[in-house]
Amino acid sequence: MPQPLPDLPLPPPATESPTAIAQWVAEVLRDRIVKGAYPPGSRLVERRISAELDLSRTPVREALKLLHQDALIEISRNKGAQVVQCSAEEAVQLFEVIASLESLAAERLARTITTEQLDELEELHARMLTFYKVGSHTDYFDTNSEIHDFVVERCGNPVIHDAHKRLIARARYGRFMAIHNPDRLAQSVAEHEALMEALRRRDEAAAALVWRQHLQHTGENFAAMLAAGEG
Repeated sequence: MPQPLPDLPLPPPATESPTAIAQWVAEVLRDRIVKGAYPPGSRLVERRISAELDLSRTPVREALKLLHQDALIEISRNKGAQVVQCSAEEAVQLFEVIASLESLAAERLARTITTEQLDELEELHARMLTFYKVGSHTDYFDTNSEIHDFVVERCGNPVIHDAHKRLIARARYGRFMAIHNPDRLAQSVAEHEALMEALRRRDEAAAALVWRQHLQHTGENFAAMLAAGEG
């Protein structure tokens, strides 16, 4: 069942380049796909999107090309643009790779993390826990994603970052769906706390292990939802 449309991010100024406007449209559509407003199999109609966003169809068309590059949509002559449907097996395979990349990033970060970086993560972690306690799923997910991105971006290996960037768009929908399982959500929060403990101790092995398990558990949960027809 489609979810309500997420709030629109601030649009780029009218003076921005066509590329920047197309990237903004892609950000809007990507967020809607991740958060289930455009569920798997749904069509993205250029004229409807351009009318809603009060833009010409050109930046919308370019944005759809960007989403196709992310493997979030398929574009065909007969059906137009459609959100990709993922099988349970594909979900397990995707998260197997994501888990390997992010666990390596966590291991490297534990080795090199500075006091300032740890303070930044502590603030994000505290904010995430607040959203968890008040039951704000969307804010929880957005902050949770910031933490995952922080670990990858600050690990000091641009190859990990580039490989992760090419895959994570496909994985975010699974991560968002998984937090709607209360048991998985509680387990995820505990795993985030375990990562923070490992980073506080600068324990590379513990950070790598908990983060690999964290992503594997998410993939397994998402795969189970897909197998049950819930994704």
